[in-house]
Amino acid sequence: MRIIAGEFRGRHLLSPEGLATRPITDRAKQSLFDILQPLLADAMVYDLFAGTGSMGLECLSRGAKHVTFFEQDRSALERLRQNITSLNLQERCRIIGGDLFAFFARPSATAKAPNICFLDPPYQMVRENADSLRALAKHLSGLVVFRHDAADHLELPPLQSFDQRKYGQMMIELLRR
Repeated sequence: MRIIAGEFRGRHLLSPEGLATRPITDRAKQSLFDILQPLLADAMVYDLFAGTGSMGLECLSRGAKHVTFFEQDRSALERLRQNITSLNLQERCRIIGGDLFAFFARPSATAKAPNICFLDPPYQMVRENADSLRALAKHLSGLVVFRHDAADHLELPPLQSFDQRKYGQMMIELLRR
């Protein structure tokens, strides 16, 4: 895994261990960020189910102001911290470890609404915990980038899909209120 453009272009990131995360291909990432680039200058970003931070760190490399990373897996959290430190981005990042559903259930959770949210849950969660994802969607704002298995379809009201891109077995949907 690497950052593909911006200030940290070409910098390698620690890869995930095991099956806790699913790295995105460079081709899919480049295509997505071609769309997002005009929105990144000084953006506030949420990277939900962040894994080792590839998407959020790409945003910071391309000019985002701040990224809040949400991750529960301990191994991924450690690698996320190491990736942030290796790029010396601690001042522009916040890491929230643990259950993000519990975080968003708190009244003060969305005090600082992001411009962009990456919603990249484990594919199994889309199939088995759709109600939790629907409840989470009610708290999201800005542009939501929803990555999931192309075979799955999930409505996330009040968010509406306005663009879909399929890359092999992966689907990236762009959603907004």
